[in-house]
Amino acid sequence: MKASFFGLFLLLLLSVQVACAQQKKDSPSTAKSAKTEQEIIQLSKKKWQWMADKKADSLATLFDDKAVFVHMGGSWGKEQEVSIIKSGGIHYKKADIHQVSVNIIGSTAILLNKITLLAVVGGNEVTNEFEVTEVYVQQKGGWKLGSLSFTKLMTP
Repeated sequence: MKASFFGLFLLLLLSVQVACAQQKKDSPSTAKSAKTEQEIIQLSKKKWQWMADKKADSLATLFDDKAVFVHMGGSWGKEQEVSIIKSGGIHYKKADIHQVSVNIIGSTAILLNKITLLAVVGGNEVTNEFEVTEVYVQQKGGWKLGSLSFTKLMTP
């Protein structure tokens, strides 16, 4: 009986040591990941502000040349998105962000935003609830936006 309690105690002690060692091993990576997630969240917020301010040149620098944009009315590339913002075809007046999450996979960051978007589209002011997917790719010069997709939500 003593032997089984002693064995159980040793097993418990070993489990605790392995768990602590694993936690210490993961800590620097976790801290780096959290820092990267915050960097992406701030970059996304800056992007929404640039869109509201119609800063097409800043957005053109952020958008990768192969970036794709998916809207309710269609999808297109970087050149057309920048042109639409510059001309006022779509004016992203204000994005109220309700929820945000980031997943890092290698050198790719996937950000999900639940937003209420106030925009002017074709001269009409509209408000829509969206789940927005932003995909960022890390390159030598920093992060570039590779995809921006709007999914209209049916519930607030």
